[in-house]
Amino acid sequence: MADSTEAQIQSKSLLGRWWLTFAAVALVIGLGVLFILARQELTNIQNMGYLGAFTISLLAGATIIIPIPGSPVVFALGAILNPFILGPCAGLGEAIGEFTGYLAGRGGNAAIKSKFEKLYTNAEDMVRRRGPLIIFAASCTLNPVFDMFGVAAGALRLPVHKFFFACWAGKTVKNTTLALLGWWGLGFILRWFGVAV
Repeated sequence: MADSTEAQIQSKSLLGRWWLTFAAVALVIGLGVLFILARQELTNIQNMGYLGAFTISLLAGATIIIPIPGSPVVFALGAILNPFILGPCAGLGEAIGEFTGYLAGRGGNAAIKSKFEKLYTNAEDMVRRRGPLIIFAASCTLNPVFDMFGVAAGALRLPVHKFFFACWAGKTVKNTTLALLGWWGLGFILRWFGVAV
């Protein structure tokens, strides 16, 4: 009986994750279409677009565990702004924001470590073995648990400059890729549906 209850809980959890993924994809496409359709207004304030991407990315990076959708904004702005400027701007904002996790680890935040014990233990083990290389690799991807790597880096006393530059490099790669996908992808999607770009 306990096994069937556990299986039902796991099934509901998996279904919830699928719905969350679907909602995230719909949000990205919806924001992208909105930005494309309003591109005339947005092109008048392109310079604010870079500052906006930096600010949103800073906020997204600064939250621990609670996600703020910085990536959809970068993806959508990529259709309007220069991806090779947008990516580093957003990467810098996100890398600065990630210091919240690093500082939480440095301060020995037991609440995060105990609440996400398995994730934290795995992240700490990887950071201990590979240091900045793991920080770079983890920040290159759309990684919802990157905070654990930041907390682990702080707890292990990884030097601040190594953490920052590895994180900035990885976040720049990730955000430039997202911006390029927005640059090429949104135009294709909209043309596919007959919307002039």
